[in-house]
Amino acid sequence: MEQHQHWIAGRARPAEHGATLESFDPATGEPWVLVARGSATDVDEAVAAAATAFETWRRTGPSARAAIIWKLGDLIADHAPELAALEARDAGKVIRETTGQITGLRNWYRYYASLAYHLEGTTIPHDSGTLQISTVREPYGVVAVIPAFNSPMLLGSMGLVPALVAGNTVVVKPPEVNAGALSRLGELAEQAGLPPGCLNIVNGLGAEAGDHLVGHPGVAKVVFTGGPDSGRLVARRAAEGLKPLVLELGGKSANIVFGDVSVPHVVNGVIAGIFAATGQTCVAGSRLLVHRSVAGELVDAIAARAATIRLGDPLDASTEMGPLSQPKILDGVTSRVEQAVAQGAVVRCGGPLGDRPDRGWFFPPTVLEGVHNQMDVARHELFGPVLAVIPFDDDDEAISIANDSPFGLAAGVWTNDVRRAHRVAHLLDAGTVWVNTYRALNFAVPFGGRKLSGYGRENGIDGLREFTQAKGIWFETDTAPVGDPFVLR
Repeated sequence: MEQHQHWIAGRARPAEHGATLESFDPATGEPWVLVARGSATDVDEAVAAAATAFETWRRTGPSARAAIIWKLGDLIADHAPELAALEARDAGKVIRETTGQITGLRNWYRYYASLAYHLEGTTIPHDSGTLQISTVREPYGVVAVIPAFNSPMLLGSMGLVPALVAGNTVVVKPPEVNAGALSRLGELAEQAGLPPGCLNIVNGLGAEAGDHLVGHPGVAKVVFTGGPDSGRLVARRAAEGLKPLVLELGGKSANIVFGDVSVPHVVNGVIAGIFAATGQTCVAGSRLLVHRSVAGELVDAIAARAATIRLGDPLDASTEMGPLSQPKILDGVTSRVEQAVAQGAVVRCGGPLGDRPDRGWFFPPTVLEGVHNQMDVARHELFGPVLAVIPFDDDDEAISIANDSPFGLAAGVWTNDVRRAHRVAHLLDAGTVWVNTYRALNFAVPFGGRKLSGYGRENGIDGLREFTQAKGIWFETDTAPVGDPFVLR
């Protein structure tokens, strides 16, 4: 089988002693590629290469950094068919989405390349009249980027691109179950002219390579995307070195539909929120909060559309929903749905007994009625295609239910009342709120969570500033001797 190798100091290389992991095709359940199993030694070499490269890259001018990042974005888009196919086969996400994501990364890279000139400082007036004070923004050093398996090229780029533009160097640990596309990024970076060591890629298990990378004394900052349990482990490990973090840890997002909508105009938005990407997306609108006046009509329409969603080979352009990426996720989704039914939920379509392909880790699109907000299916992130329907009677109840969650990543609001839209959007405890749409993402718009959904921001100016730290510089312009040394100036 083909092997996804490391990329360290500008060259591809196998893991120490040639150790590998099998990666499985979730549409068949069969192994199809080998992934280098990184060790502490591999991580040490990658961090050392990044640290050496940092001393030069931090002094590279913004024009040169921008030109390289711009070209890298173009190369990614040029290789989109290959990279998209790798992600689709590794994670089961349909090719139409992986192609769109990876082609669209050109704009992400161009956006951050354009910001290379906007790492600006300030001047600060002082009462003394002779002190001149300025601030500059400086890079951290070596940044570790550990993206989730569902969209590793996109999620990885959201960390590594602004980090590089800001003058940091990077070590990426791809997800072991979807390492293919990111493993190719080092070679493309070399073609773009990125100096060796600025971008290093170490494959392997999270508990091995990932843990050592987070705890490595040479790493100055960590960007991690995953679940709350993994996030806690990363935070504890990083805390040993007092390292700052950007954590994006998933959600249990409320998609709220008010009674003044046209139901046919809402159906596709709800479908996109939960069944796109097989529900394996951090912003999945997995809780449908719907006003009782339209609940029956809307749920009927969603269940009817969900029953027609085409499951199958993610590499087939006609497939609408692929398999879950791992058997442990399939088992978890199955048990949570069975538990919800035992607690009184009603399966409107799908469920463990629903139709699905004979092989592979598929779970049918599932709609559950009879759910209340204290049931496990409404409080835990399943990371699968399961919609929990919760009715409400008025605006205050909808807001209360939406905010009664340990997560706070995203939310949706569907209404034709502009006053209600503004009021509800501001009252929702979420990092992103979509009004009359769902599951939109853009390089210029900050993205991140609250509560168990994490902290820190990616994308936009906020995402760039995560990778710099302010330094204040004081200049005394008076030639007279310094005054009383025992008084703070």
